[in-house]
Amino acid sequence: MDAYIQIDIAIENEQQRELLIAELSGIGFDGFLEEEQLLKAFIPEELYQSEDLLFLLNKYKITHLLSVVNSQNWNALWESNFDPVLVDDFVGIRADFHAPLVGFSYELVITPKMSFGTGHHGTTYSVMRLMRNIDCTGKRVFDFGTGTGILAILAEKLGAAKVLAVDNDNWCIENASENILVNKCNCIDIQLLSEVPVDQEYDIVIANINRNIIEANLSALSTIVARNGILVLSGLLQSDETDMIDASLALGFEHQKTLEKDGWVAIQLFGSKIPRAEY
Repeated sequence: MDAYIQIDIAIENEQQRELLIAELSGIGFDGFLEEEQLLKAFIPEELYQSEDLLFLLNKYKITHLLSVVNSQNWNALWESNFDPVLVDDFVGIRADFHAPLVGFSYELVITPKMSFGTGHHGTTYSVMRLMRNIDCTGKRVFDFGTGTGILAILAEKLGAAKVLAVDNDNWCIENASENILVNKCNCIDIQLLSEVPVDQEYDIVIANINRNIIEANLSALSTIVARNGILVLSGLLQSDETDMIDASLALGFEHQKTLEKDGWVAIQLFGSKIPRAEY
């Protein structure tokens, strides 16, 4: 049975919580439970590097409690902390153990297991709010770092003709595949990949990961955005916004809008002026 490293960190304020989530995401932690004055972070045991964690914690002069949990216990933690997410009257997100939701344009059933992306976090929430006003009908969509598959599933519900959802984590692929099946989706191709495949173009490209990964892949992401296509970048702190917009403008994009929630931003860009050069 797969095992995960869990660290518990006492949190002084919301700003510290969001900063630590961003930093921990950068060293491989991909599951988070947020309590009132406590942050619980999880990483697969085989990816855990104690030196990286100690460097980060020493940097911020904070202490932590470390333990090892198996996937079954981690899922039990999720179930005890997972409440439905309501994105205005647009999307209602629940787990399979919740009662059906009513009063929403779309209901998604997302059981997260060890994967990131339930709508609770400000990044995923804001991307879904952006997607409300993005025309997905008949479009080709690429979801980079799909996690639970939530954004790929929403794209199909919004009428996308083809969705490629990728992640570099086997657990995410398994979890996303289960969620795709539960939501009765049939145009989503899920693949285990760590890099952006540059052999096709997409009308809508979504990267909801973290700044380091986005920066490393921004050139490739820009290449696969079709002319007059849309690029959505998220998993970014407010302090990242200017740098990421500037980097995108340099690649030929136009900034359309930014949404913010809990100190995190989702950035929507338009690719009308992108030269179609070979990557």
